[in-house]
Amino acid sequence: MVSEKDFIASNLAATPENGNFQWSAPSNIALVKYWGKKAHQIPANPSISFTLNSCKTITNLAFAKKENDGNFSFDLLFEGQPKEDFKPKIQKFLERIAIYCPYLKNYHFTIDTQNTFPHSSGIASSASGMAALAMNIMSLEKTLNPEMTTEYFYQKASFLARLGSGSACRSVKGSVVVWGNHAEMENSSDLFGVEFPAKLHDNFMNFQDTILLVDKGEKQVSSTVGHDLMHNHPFAEQRFAQAHHNLSAIQSVLENGDLEAFIQIVESEALTLHAMMMTSLPYFILMKPNTLEIINKIWKFRNETKIPICFTLDAGANVHVLYPENVREACLQFIKDELVGYCQNGQYICDAIGTGAINIL
Repeated sequence: MVSEKDFIASNLAATPENGNFQWSAPSNIALVKYWGKKAHQIPANPSISFTLNSCKTITNLAFAKKENDGNFSFDLLFEGQPKEDFKPKIQKFLERIAIYCPYLKNYHFTIDTQNTFPHSSGIASSASGMAALAMNIMSLEKTLNPEMTTEYFYQKASFLARLGSGSACRSVKGSVVVWGNHAEMENSSDLFGVEFPAKLHDNFMNFQDTILLVDKGEKQVSSTVGHDLMHNHPFAEQRFAQAHHNLSAIQSVLENGDLEAFIQIVESEALTLHAMMMTSLPYFILMKPNTLEIINKIWKFRNETKIPICFTLDAGANVHVLYPENVREACLQFIKDELVGYCQNGQYICDAIGTGAINIL
C-alpha cells in the first residue's frame, strides 16, 4: 500500500539551471460529494467526480537556480499581472509539500496563471489551479529524476495537488475520478485520486455540463470553513456512511448506464451537501432563490419530456446541469428558453467531460 513516505523525492541526479513548463488542468464536479476532512487534507468520506474539459487553469512555471537559503522564492502573476493576494495560499502550499519536494528551495519560480473561465465567475478555481501547479512541479521533478515512471508522476501530482486543495487531486488524470478509501473501489486512496476502475457506459461518454452562473459573488463560506463545520455535526456519521453507500451505487450505474438511478444519486447528493450546511452550527443557506427556481424548472421539464436531465450543486448557488450528449440540442434549447433568465447577467458556460491535465510546454 502506498504511503506518504513513498512521495518523498529521491534519486535526484540532474540539476538544471533554469527552464519552464506549462500545463493546463481542468475543474471537476463531484457526483458523490466530499464534505468534511481530517488532518493533512485527508477526506472524511470518499467522493467521485466528472472531470471537466473547458473550465481549466493554464499555468506556466519558470524556474532559475538560486542559493538554498532555506526559503521559498517565487513571483505570482495572474493573467500576466502581479497578484499579491494569491501569494499566501501558494506559500502555504509550498510549505506543505516541502518535505516531499525538498528541491523547491533551490530555485526561484515565476508562476504565471490564467483561467479559461471568467475570474470571480463563481466557479471554484482552486481545484484546477492547484492541479496545474502540481503538474508543473512534477515536470521539474521528472527533469531532476529522469527515471521516474509515468504512474508515479501522475500519482504524486495528484498527491501534491490534494495538499493545495482537496478536490484538486481529482483534476489530474481521468474522465471520472475517485478520491478516498472505499472498500469496493480498486486502488482507491485517501492520498490521491484514481481513475474510475471500470469501463464507463456509453450513456456517460462526453456527458454534458452546462454551468448556470446564478451568483458570481465571493463565496459566502470558504471551503475550509465549510469542511470544518462537519466536526461535531449531529449528522456527520450518517452522512459519511451515506457517501460510501452512494459511491457503491454509482459505481454500478456508471457501468450499466442506468440514467434514472444516476439522476437520483446525483441530485440527492447535491441536496444533502446543502442540508449539511443548513444543519451545522453556525448554519448557512448557500442557495439563492434563483437556484431553487432552476431546480424546480429542471424537475418539471424532466417530468414532462422524460429527457434524462439533472442538476448538481457545489457549495454555492450555481447550478451544474448534467445530461447525455444525445439530448444536447433539446437540453440547450430548454436552458436558453427557461433557465438563462435566472443567471446573473444571463451568463452560463457549456462544458463536458474531459480527461485531465494536459502538458502544453
